Amino acid sequence: MKEIFSKGSSKIYQKRVSALDVATFESGTVHEVYSTFALARDAEWSGRLFVLEMKEDDEEGIGTQINVKHLSPAFVGELLTFTAYYDEMNNNREIITTFTVHCEDRLVATGSQGQKILKKEKIETYFTSFVKKS
Repeated sequence: MKEIFSKGSSKIYQKRVSALDVATFESGTVHEVYSTFALARDAEWSGRLFVLEMKEDDEEGIGTQINVKHLSPAFVGELLTFTAYYDEMNNNREIITTFTVHCEDRLVATGSQGQKILKKEKIETYFTSFVKKS
């Protein structure tokens, strides 16, 4: 793993809200706004932008945590700007980032997320340990 970022380093990710991002469940569409589920997915991606530059060819990232505080709505067609900030890498090779999400001047969300960078082989072994034995 390449340790190339320091606390406060940032990454920008922009996302235009689409109809596929609205709050919809098995019972139907709840409302035509950007869902917290989609927000969490895109927030994780904003943190992964650090992982993509840090991992070696034989490594991969694996999500460990996400915390989202959804503060205001975003509507289909609006452009969101995610700003992810590198916070720390703890002893378990877990990268912690914080993020803000804005729609122009409006704060849509804040939060944090974590991802570990591990050898691909270790991840595969870990996943395999959960496969039901026949």
